[in-house]
Amino acid sequence: MHYPFVQLDVFAARPGDGNPLAVVFDASSLDEAAMQAIARWTRLPETTFVLPPTTPEASYRLRIFSPRREVPFAGHPSIGSAHAVLDAGLATPRDGLLVQECAVGLLPIRVQGEGRERRLAVRAPRARVLETGRLDDPRLAPVLADLPLGSLPPVLMDGGRRWWLAELRDEASLRALSPPWAAIAALAADTEAMGLCVYARCAGGDHDLAVRAFVGQPAQVEDAASGAANATLAAWLHHAGALPHADGAYVVSQGREVGHDARLFLQVDAEGEVWSGGQVQTVVRGTLDW
Repeated sequence: MHYPFVQLDVFAARPGDGNPLAVVFDASSLDEAAMQAIARWTRLPETTFVLPPTTPEASYRLRIFSPRREVPFAGHPSIGSAHAVLDAGLATPRDGLLVQECAVGLLPIRVQGEGRERRLAVRAPRARVLETGRLDDPRLAPVLADLPLGSLPPVLMDGGRRWWLAELRDEASLRALSPPWAAIAALAADTEAMGLCVYARCAGGDHDLAVRAFVGQPAQVEDAASGAANATLAAWLHHAGALPHADGAYVVSQGREVGHDARLFLQVDAEGEVWSGGQVQTVVRGTLDW
């Protein structure tokens, strides 16, 4: 069988800056085992499969797979897939919005601009604080003991995916950090979390926060650009009354430490909903023979 296929760079103003994603179209004839096998074969952080919607409210349906399992929601696959669907002419925005049907329900995606300059933003699932961390917690102490922490406490948040969040003192400390991988992996396993996302406020420049996201399980890897982790962080900053700007909008720099230079655009709207987005670049167009 032949399936239209694209490979994208998400949260990137130019190819190579963001997080890679594979998108497979016309995937109705693929069963779950085949989707998982393709995602394992691409060896990318996620591979998505575009399907016809099951409800008239949706523009399209999406299934998202990491190399190991299906994922109910993730930010960069949602943003990248919306870009791919628009480029393929499979959906048209209504009042500036697409509606993505996925495992967590119907998610609106805001569309601004066209082509390489197009900016997309997904309204992330509502996140909530599960736990406020203590430095003497035996699960957290090995992770946080040597980190130059900022003013906000560490927290465990759930926004479709669970992340521990920790503010660091400044951007220089964040950039220079060598993550304690064994401790992060143990913390992720103990709390059923993705891992640790650290952030720092930035003075001047073209971004308001610098972010690094360390995935602790099932493998230890630093994420080049995570829409879901950043959406969860935005929800926490809103909850704590600590957003960088009064209008709720700010820019994140992520990925430099792993050879990328992603930019993510976050906004918390008047209803407290978090929108996470950025630009997408199409890098590969072709056909998947499977």
